[in-house]
Amino acid sequence: MTAKPEILAPAGSMETLIAALRTGADAVYAGGKKFSARNNAANFSDSQLEDAVRLCHLYGAKLYLAVNTVIADNEAEAFRDHILHSSKIGVDGYIVQDPGAADIIKCAVPDAVLHASTQMSVHTAAGTELLKKLGYSRVVPARELDKYTLKKISGVGLETEVFVHGALCMSVSGQCYMSAMMGSRSANRGCCGQACRLPCSASGKKDTAALSLKDLSLLPVIDELVAAGADSLKIEGRMKRPEYVASAVSELKKALGGMPPDMLLLKGIFSRSGFTDGYFTGDRSSMFGKREKEDVTAAQELIPKIHELYRSERQVHIVNFFVTVKAGQPAAVKAVCGNISAEVTGDVPAAAKNRPTDIEAAARQLSKLGDTVFTAGNISGDIGDGLFIPAGKLNEMRRQLTDKLSQLMIKHNTPVYTLSGNLPELPVISRKSNISPLPLRVLCFTPEQARTAADENVQFIIPGGDMCFSEEKLTAAGLLDIPDKVILSPPRFITDEDRLIQKLIHMRSLGFSRLLCHTYDHIAVGKKLGFKLHGNFTLNLYNSYSAEKLRDIGLEDCAASFEMKLSQINSLRTSLPLGAAVCGRLPLMLTRNCPVKNEVGCRNCTGHIIDRTGRELPVHCEKDYVEILNTDTLFMLDRLSGTDNLSFGLVLLYNNENADETKLLLSGKSPAGNITRGLYYRGIQEVT
Repeated sequence: MTAKPEILAPAGSMETLIAALRTGADAVYAGGKKFSARNNAANFSDSQLEDAVRLCHLYGAKLYLAVNTVIADNEAEAFRDHILHSSKIGVDGYIVQDPGAADIIKCAVPDAVLHASTQMSVHTAAGTELLKKLGYSRVVPARELDKYTLKKISGVGLETEVFVHGALCMSVSGQCYMSAMMGSRSANRGCCGQACRLPCSASGKKDTAALSLKDLSLLPVIDELVAAGADSLKIEGRMKRPEYVASAVSELKKALGGMPPDMLLLKGIFSRSGFTDGYFTGDRSSMFGKREKEDVTAAQELIPKIHELYRSERQVHIVNFFVTVKAGQPAAVKAVCGNISAEVTGDVPAAAKNRPTDIEAAARQLSKLGDTVFTAGNISGDIGDGLFIPAGKLNEMRRQLTDKLSQLMIKHNTPVYTLSGNLPELPVISRKSNISPLPLRVLCFTPEQARTAADENVQFIIPGGDMCFSEEKLTAAGLLDIPDKVILSPPRFITDEDRLIQKLIHMRSLGFSRLLCHTYDHIAVGKKLGFKLHGNFTLNLYNSYSAEKLRDIGLEDCAASFEMKLSQINSLRTSLPLGAAVCGRLPLMLTRNCPVKNEVGCRNCTGHIIDRTGRELPVHCEKDYVEILNTDTLFMLDRLSGTDNLSFGLVLLYNNENADETKLLLSGKSPAGNITRGLYYRGIQEVT
């Protein structure tokens, strides 16, 4: 019989952790005061984290530490120390986004357990296979997958953790830069400002939240999720109240036991206009919703009721007792809990004046375990006739036993790691000479743009959108004649892995040999097919360790995250050639749901959404997904002096520029309309 999947609950505070454990969670995930993607949660100090780990292990549950932000070079030592401390106290695994952070973990603690965060944006079986080869024990795939894709991923042989209840981001996790660009609060650094929940509209309506999705709940289809091979069922919500976590864990446990979950209760505790089953069933209609006044009112009425779910300890371990009472020798009680045992002795029994102590009397006292995680099983003994032990003494022995068992249980469930404390070595790189002019690579969406870019003798042309695999458009662009100057840009979100592979095999037969890698999925597919691999900024390269790891994996070069300042890029120590986005509309979101289609339909497409300040954000449609672009155009072509660490610049022609506009842009002239310098000077908010 297949084991039931793990119930994994969020723990943003000690009270929430207690609520999760007492209602039946098999594991929790928590964050420290830094390096966690939920920096606004209460989170745990070092000492609190130690207490949390001990409590989890007392219950027989696991604690996974979220260290799922990208880190900067100057944080490497502090990050390493955080890992060493948390490994010493016995956390059960690390949830990681940043490949450099993963390398630091493995270098400092070679036998540490790595879980690939959903922020790695992995969404194919090929990407999962790559993670397995890189030493990850578990993958948390993108939330945008249907049950068939999840089944393929689960078949790879890596543990699969699937979101089952809680908030849904509009954007594919790890691919959202909206909060960073609008308010310098980076989601990839744990400081998301949730700009998506603010009013915005495709048609100018003031009360619309065009980027806000309903909360996810797969509890009604839990059997299908289990059948798809999910090993761990993850509840979202490290910033939620204990009552939210307690009700979600309790109802998920009921659903796994074959009982119908109380969806009205869950809706009352927290929802955004009800729930959606997300992308799991393949039906993406009716997914949008926002927090309404009636949602808040319902929660206030239900919270006292839910609090009763976790008022008392949950008794999870059965203890068998054996009592020995003999004349002239100290009374003794032995307790056995699984393969753990403990024994205590008390006073020498006295002769009974009235009623002697028998096994029933001893059992009454030893079974009083209501304030512990233990419950009494078989109670037996060898008790002599006419002897007496006061009830208070038996109670004292019971308390001593449960204390001993608790410590032994914690020790039994706490992993012991090998600690080296080392950091990965970085190359000693002298500052590169500034390449002038900086070679440009141009992401094009029309044959006209590509022809113009070729005439301007750019380093590489990157056909994107439907031009990437259209021989007709590639011919019109003249790219079939110069395949060595082309980097193919496949879809950022892969909806049909097998079909993509067949298309790429065909492109290889036409002489194309270079691939732009947006995620680890593209790296995996490209490696299998023998492409030369070029990393996009969507890989979120933020430190020297990540750059070196990506080089080791097989990248020829990579564009750095555009959330970095130029000064940070210039100080990176790596042998991997680096690039940066230097011109064009930056994509702020990658999403499977089109906000324009949802609000006005494809026939009435406006091509943009308008935020509460009146700014227009273009929406770039790619059929299976859309990219929501920045309002202003990034322009850095006049600021490239001093970019000593850059080997290329990336130009993004999302605006459908014509030949004249493309030529003008590539000549270094500022485009019409508002321009931005992005985050290259102002940077993002520091994590506090």
